[in-house]
Amino acid sequence: MITLLGIDPGYTGALAFLDPGSRALRIEDMPTAPNTKGRIELDLHRLGQLLGEHGEAQRLVSVLEFVAARPGQGAPATFRFGQGYGAIQMALVGHGWERHSVTPTKWKKHFGLSSDKGVSRALAAARFPDYADHFTLVKHDGRAEAALIALYALETIL
Repeated sequence: MITLLGIDPGYTGALAFLDPGSRALRIEDMPTAPNTKGRIELDLHRLGQLLGEHGEAQRLVSVLEFVAARPGQGAPATFRFGQGYGAIQMALVGHGWERHSVTPTKWKKHFGLSSDKGVSRALAAARFPDYADHFTLVKHDGRAEAALIALYALETIL
């Protein structure tokens, strides 16, 4: 048994667990919690729980979107994002997930997508019609992109 995991790593991102055989999809918003200063950060305990729930699979394959700092993004925001990104990588290693990364340009080109998040949501709903209700709102773009990254893994890695 194989479990695929697509990850949109931002604080508004998501994790999409895909069963390659049945195409069953489980989507989880990126687990976050406020820190002592009230800022949102990655909930490391919940992330660990989510990644550890798939231990029965013989092969755990993750694809993490490889992103970098954006022009104009401040140093504190860049640092927080990088800190969360590194924590996700370490959590994957700690739970035995095979790690792959893909740039947004590469996986979006695979599906013929632009940077328009609405188009990503529409494609995710079309490719996963049984889960279309997970992609209905504008704020669900992280869910849609995580699902498409998992599908990218299915179509290019397996």
